[in-house]
Formats: sequence, C-alpha cells, structure tokens
Amino acid sequence: MESFLRRRDLPVQCARMSSTHDDEPLLKTVVPATLHHATARALLLNTSSSLEESSLAQLRQQGMRDVFAVGPLHALSPAPASATSLWAQDGGVAAWLDARGDRSVAYVSLGSLAVFSSRDQFHEFLAGLVASGYAFLWVLRPDMVDTIQDAALREAVAAVGQDRARVVPWVAQRDVLRHRAVGCFLTHSGWNSTLEGAAEGRAMVCWPFFADQQVNSRFVAAVWGNGLDMKDVTDRAVVERMVREAMESDQVRAAATDVARRLREDVADGGASAKEFQRLVAFIRELSVCPQRKRPGLSS
Repeated sequence: MESFLRRRDLPVQCARMSSTHDDEPLLKTVVPATLHHATARALLLNTSSSLEESSLAQLRQQGMRDVFAVGPLHALSPAPASATSLWAQDGGVAAWLDARGDRSVAYVSLGSLAVFSSRDQFHEFLAGLVASGYAFLWVLRPDMVDTIQDAALREAVAAVGQDRARVVPWVAQRDVLRHRAVGCFLTHSGWNSTLEGAAEGRAMVCWPFFADQQVNSRFVAAVWGNGLDMKDVTDRAVVERMVREAMESDQVRAAATDVARRLREDVADGGASAKEFQRLVAFIRELSVCPQRKRPGLSS
C-alpha cells in the first residue's frame, strides 16, 4: 500500500490535521482496538482474496494465526436486499428503471450517514449531475438537505423532466445496482456500498466523506480500476466529467466487469470465499469442542 496511498487517502483523523493526534477521540478508540487484533485468535474480514490478497498477506505476516476472508458477505447471503434496508423503500423505482435504456442511468447514493456540508456544495453537486446529460436516480435522505436545498432540487428535477431524474428517500440498493439500466454508481465509498457496486460490475465515481471511505475510493481508482476517485472535490465541472467518464469509458467498464467476475468466482461453490466460509464454520466448531485451544478474542 505504500506505493499508491497518499496522505489525502488516509482517514481525516490520521492525515489532515497539523496538530497532535493525542486528543483525537476516534484515534483513541481505533488505535487500541487495532493493537488488540494482534492478541486475537482469528480475524474475520468481509473481503475476498481477489480484491485484497496483498493486504491479507500482510496481516498474516504480522503473526495473525487465522485470517478469514469471507466476503462479499451480501453475495453469500440469500436474503433479499429489502431485508437489510435501514429505511422504507420507494416502490416506483423498479418501474422507472424498466422504462430506461441499458446503461443509461447514473445511480447516486451517499449512504445512511453522510450529509452535505453547505448549500454551495449541494448546488455544485446537483449542477454537475444535471450537466452530465445522463438520467439519474438519486437517493436523497430527508436529513441530507434543508428547505432551501430541497427547493433547488425540485427546480432542477422539473427542468430536466421526470424521464431524466428521479429522487427518492431510499431504495433496495442491490436490486438497483443489478438492474440493466444502471450504468454507473456515484457513491460515498462505504465498504458495503463499495462491495455491492463491485459485485454487480458497476463503474463507480467515489466521493468519500470519512473513516475508511478515503482508502476505499483510492483502491477503486488506483488498484482495481473499476471507478474514479473524486475525493476533496465538489465542482460542477468535475462532477459532470467524472459521471460521463464512468458512463462511457470502455476501460473502466472492462475493469468493473472483471472485478465482478472474480467476485462471483470467489463466492461460488469451490471459490476462495466459499472455502474460507467453510473453514470458518469448522474453526468455530473446533473451538466449541476444544475450548482450551482458544486465545483471547475473536475479532471481526
């Protein structure tokens, strides 16, 4: 990772403050927890060897006895997307997507926590999205906008028309991502969304906010090549350019297709993640009958 991670690719608390980190609340929590991993009996990770083999190898080299890469977990689970939703779904999205052409829609979702930091930031983001010329489906939670921003949004949607824009409070994301009409995914780069976009073979435009999202977006752009990294930028021209590139680039699309293929192989019978999951089950069963073999902790 030393060869491609930059200072701005690290979480804000690690990389972007000039003062000492001693009083940073998040680091006070994360650093001891990370150090404690070395004493754990095993480490469970929602990832796959095809995505992060070098990182997994580094963990094993640090003396971790058992590292289980059992992801993407959502692809291993038969549960429908709606069963894991945090918000009520919009029921008209499927019909709206069905009426769109193949790979003609930019899907936009910034997760369940992120909010716009200013009115200007929202306006630039919206203007760039409209200027891209592509239809868009935007998941915009009620707590992400104020009344002024909401008015600007309604005006923009009215200007481009309902055929080109649909804004909803929440959707079953996995169902949307696997729909033929979706051409790219503009995401906050949370790990769950990153895995879901990768598993469905969608080109991504990454606009990270905090925590692991900064690193995830760099992996998408610089390692896997299945998307573009828009971190630290909220400029309508950049938003427009990156959405267009994600929708139109044969190179990015080919990389996204390849990543999805490898992930499907990982979770299929006999694949790396499927085998790791079976190994995890056997490991837990062994611990249950031989408790004396336990070491403190089982981290995930």
